[in-house]
This record gives sequence, C-alpha cells and structure tokens, in this order.
Amino acid sequence: MSQSETHVSLWGGRFSGGPSQALAALSVSTHFDFRLAHVDIAGSHAHADELHRVGLLTDQECADMHDALARLDADVTSGAFVPAPDDEDVHTALERGLIERAGATLGGKLRAGRSRNDQIATLIRVYLREEARHLAGRVLDIAQALVGQAVRAGDAVMPGRTHMQHAQPVLVAHHLLAHVWPLLRDVARLRDWDKRAAISPYGSGALAGNTFGMDPRRIAAALGFTDSVENSIDGTAARDVVAEFAFVCAQIGIDISRLSEEIVIWNTKEFGYVTLDDSYSTGSSIMPQKKNPDVAELARGKAGRLIGDLTGLLA
Repeated sequence: MSQSETHVSLWGGRFSGGPSQALAALSVSTHFDFRLAHVDIAGSHAHADELHRVGLLTDQECADMHDALARLDADVTSGAFVPAPDDEDVHTALERGLIERAGATLGGKLRAGRSRNDQIATLIRVYLREEARHLAGRVLDIAQALVGQAVRAGDAVMPGRTHMQHAQPVLVAHHLLAHVWPLLRDVARLRDWDKRAAISPYGSGALAGNTFGMDPRRIAAALGFTDSVENSIDGTAARDVVAEFAFVCAQIGIDISRLSEEIVIWNTKEFGYVTLDDSYSTGSSIMPQKKNPDVAELARGKAGRLIGDLTGLLA
C-alpha cells in the first residue's frame, strides 16, 4: 500500500469529521520532529515487548511487529520512507509506516497502552541524551586543542590585560588554559544534567498511566534510562529537562564566544598575536589585502541564537 493510499490519525472518537485544511496545516510538525524517528522506533520495539509480556501480543505477533519496525527503521535511514503531507507528527507518520508494513490489524495494536504525551516526553529525553554525549565530545575536542596550544607555547609570555589595557605579564599557556576550565565545567554540567534526564516518563500515558499492567521500569531499562518517573502527571508535563539542556548549550556558546572574540582581536594587525590558517579565513570582494576571521565571527553570532532559543523556551 502506498503512502498516498494510507491515512492514519491517532485521534477521533467523538469527532464526526477531520480538521479543516487550515488547522491541519497549522498542526503539522514533521518538518522538525521527524528527526526523532529512530528513537521513536526504538521506543516502539520496547513497547511491543511489554505488550507481549502482558499478553496483548502473541509470540508470532511480537516477532512480526519487530520485523516490521526494523524494516521501517531501515526505510527511514535510506530515505525510502518520509512523512506524507497529511501526517500530523512523527508518531502519526511512523504508525502509518508500520501499518503499511505490518497491516492494519497488527500495526494498530501498537497503539495500546501509550499516548503521544508519554511518547514525546520520553523521546525528547532519549534524543537529548544522545545529543549531549555528542556535544560533550566536541567540547572536549576544543579543550584538548587549547591544551595542545598551551603546551606548544611553553614559557612564552604575553601581556595580561584588564579593561583592554596592559596589566601584568602572564604565560600564554596560562591565558589559553583560562578558556579550558569553563569548557570542562560545561561538560560537567552535561553529565549532571544527564542524571535528571535519565528518568523515563514512558508508561505515564496521557497523564495517569494505563490499566494493562505494563511495567514502566522495564521499558525505561530497555531505552537506557536508570529509572521511571515517580509521578505520571509530572512525567508527561515536565519540560524543565529541555530548558536545562538549552541553558547548558547557551553557556557553551557563551564560553566559545569569549574564546572567539579573543581570536578576532588577536588576529588583527594591531595585535598580531595569531595567524589563522587560510582554510579558516575568507577574503574581501573589493579589498585584496583582507584576511577575515569568519570562523570566529560566525561562532560568536551562533552563540546569540542559542541564547535566543533558551529565552524562547523559558517565555
């Protein structure tokens, strides 16, 4: 069955018809939440196992469900499966994809015992935890590069400044390492944040759990969490974990912006402390003598976007 022949809605009930075209267009979120597809499918694998454990899926149905989910995951990776224009969100799109591969009877059973509320609350945490690990690695790369520059600087001395005026002599290495410590604290913040993010909301349902006897802790363990939430309402409603992650990202941006500002200043003819490699510089369309530190300037600009994103989340 082709994508154009299948339409899936995760809600209906008392409604005699679907939403207007204007409301449907406004509600679509696949243009940004489809990046959660792989973690959504991972959650569906764990959910299928729990449905099987409580007797809502037979052995064969569970095996067929896993097979269909694996094929869907592969098709998402290859690009063979993409959201359709009328898919409301990543959950709707993937349920359609599952039904196309497993059939309506089996594919529809995966909906039992879960809500988009606990799904998205869980998937956000899985996704952000993966991103945090990647981000921490990149921050450590910057710190390591600065340590390497400090080692190469040896006993070289430079003027330390306050108010941009000469103050006291300092080692170049000492100055460079002053940028390393904030980055290491940023990584520590990510690790500390992860302790709170490692609690799974899965099993909270819309807000009050479900009556099928499913064990949220089993699903939490399958998805790499350390535990499940103690309160189902808090589990589906809380978004402070997202705001806290956004703060750490903004702080990382600020710390990199501080370093980038010094690169811009040190790269000027007036200072002449550093020379950027040509591959990290740009020129001018009218002034051939120019060598612009765009890499540092862009880093500073993007830090402002991170601060704006945090402010938007908190508003």
